[in-house]
Amino acid sequence: MRARCPWPRRVTEPGTASRAGGRHRSFAPTVLVGLGGAVLAAVAGSQEWARAEAGAAGIEVDAVATGAEAAPLAAALSLVALASWGVVLVTRHRLRRVVAAVGAVASVGALVAVGSAYASARDAAVDALMGQRSLGEASAGLTGWYFVAAAGSALSACALVMAVRRAEGWPAMGARYDAPSARPDATGAEEDMWRSLDQGKDPTS
Repeated sequence: MRARCPWPRRVTEPGTASRAGGRHRSFAPTVLVGLGGAVLAAVAGSQEWARAEAGAAGIEVDAVATGAEAAPLAAALSLVALASWGVVLVTRHRLRRVVAAVGAVASVGALVAVGSAYASARDAAVDALMGQRSLGEASAGLTGWYFVAAAGSALSACALVMAVRRAEGWPAMGARYDAPSARPDATGAEEDMWRSLDQGKDPTS
């Protein structure tokens, strides 16, 4: 006679496991891309975005404009997006989606701020050059840091939008130590072991 388990087993609907696996597989790539983009945007936000040059009596004079001067909001919003990733990693469920949404808005705002500085960064560099009383016609151009800031903000925004859609099913730090009833992917064996521990029994005996 086959012994039956006194506790009901979890019934998994068809397709549930595959959907959960898809969400888990998106966790690491999305976090890496999002964190990398936010870090790049935050670092680039304080670097030189534009450089202006002019010649006067055979002497070349130049001046630069930083991201903090051309678009001070860009670096600040990038830091907000970066901080949101730290919260996303340690929170769960709906709170995680809310934080990801806040980070996504911050990243989009940073991207808009960078885009609006496309011309103003060069103008700021020229103004700084004119402040040196240089003579001659000045020429200004954007540096690589400006484009790094734009690319980082775009990557961070895309990853955070993905987090809003899928983060609720992502694993959380320390989730492996939760009771199986708190985890949707727990197996019946894990639940049996935890019930034995709750009742003071040794599940290995």
